Amino acid sequence: MVYRFQFEQWVPARLESVFRFFADPNNLPRLMPPWMQVRIETVHIVPPDVGASNHFAGAGSVLTASYRTTPLLPFRITSEARITDFGLNDYFEDIQGKGPFKTWHHRHAFLREVRNGVDGTVVRDEIEYDPGFGPLGGVGNSLFIAPQMRRTFDHRQKTLEEIIRRGELDAPAR
Repeated sequence: MVYRFQFEQWVPARLESVFRFFADPNNLPRLMPPWMQVRIETVHIVPPDVGASNHFAGAGSVLTASYRTTPLLPFRITSEARITDFGLNDYFEDIQGKGPFKTWHHRHAFLREVRNGVDGTVVRDEIEYDPGFGPLGGVGNSLFIAPQMRRTFDHRQKTLEEIIRRGELDAPAR
């Protein structure tokens, strides 16, 4: 069964800076909950054909990351994300090449929006996935996957706000 989530957040930062931050795969661990201990294992960058930075993961880029799924257990999962589409300062999309889901499609969209006279950016994540395993996957989704996804994006949104507040949006990933 296919499940869908959409997460949206407005941040008081310029579209180009927000997009640049998200389009650099090395920033992924900065946004994830610390207990997940996300590690970038390999990155193959294919720069977009728009003269953008070599740090932008354009269509054809592949990122392999590993992470913990449960805070108290030492088990790690490895997942491969393949960037399938890219529009500079607009969106990029990834699918799971290898990993825990039967299917995974994630569209990261960015839109300039002025609120109360402040130039900002709407960050929208649209996720469609199938955990596999039929009815058992549905139970796993209800009990573990969906709640964890909500917690992860809640953490990511708070962390992004903090990165912006500290003026670190344009700082290179460590």
